[in-house]
Amino acid sequence: MNNDTVIEAKDLDLVFETNDGPVEALRNVSLTINKGDFVSFIGPSGCGKTTFLRVMAALEQPTGGQITANGVSPEEARKSRAYGYVFQAAGLYPWRTIAGNIKLPLEIMGFSRQKQQESVNSVLQLVDLEGFGGKYPWQLSGGMQQRASIARALAFDADILLMDEPFGALDEIVRDHLNEQLLQLWRRTQKTIAFVTHSIPEAVYLSTKIVVMSPRPGRITDVIESPLPEDRPLEIRDSAEFIEVAHRVREGLRAGHVED
Repeated sequence: MNNDTVIEAKDLDLVFETNDGPVEALRNVSLTINKGDFVSFIGPSGCGKTTFLRVMAALEQPTGGQITANGVSPEEARKSRAYGYVFQAAGLYPWRTIAGNIKLPLEIMGFSRQKQQESVNSVLQLVDLEGFGGKYPWQLSGGMQQRASIARALAFDADILLMDEPFGALDEIVRDHLNEQLLQLWRRTQKTIAFVTHSIPEAVYLSTKIVVMSPRPGRITDVIESPLPEDRPLEIRDSAEFIEVAHRVREGLRAGHVED
């Protein structure tokens, strides 16, 4: 492992034991994610994208192979606060203000009140929600709630941001806007991001690396290094380069179904 390696998975397997027998969720998954990468995982429902993300975060235990995060086990990385996790639903507590929701992990971790407030102010600015800290979740749109959820994941300055389809439930116009904002946020913070999506345009637009996965058991059928420049206006989606990468992703998804 070199100094730039953040996530290193080698021959990873995961089998769930269920009442109906064993379910093979991941098979022989090997992948390297380097510092500052924006890696999207795309594949059909049930292909193990979210399971792989949860293994990275030590929320699931693999049954074979190895995985490290920052050179240590995912459990050790989690204890050292290496991860911020953004779920499909914003998951904000309705009785807490936006600032109160963002403060929650900091309170649990024992940060001082001054540090909590400094972090809240900083991340609200990062996600363009200045002035909304005193509002309650129900007073915000779906897109703003999801930005607040991202702010909460960033509050304790974790190096790795794990995002599980955070924009999947939003309409296309809001989703486009949040994709632009997320790219700006990534460029400003230089975080390493692992991002699960079902959307080919979203994966191609956001990522430095796109990981295409097959139907269960989840295997990696292709890893595409993006040729797109770091500066990406939405109009880049009409470019020949973008269309070519999207075509390769589509072919990878098709190949995974054929192999299955």
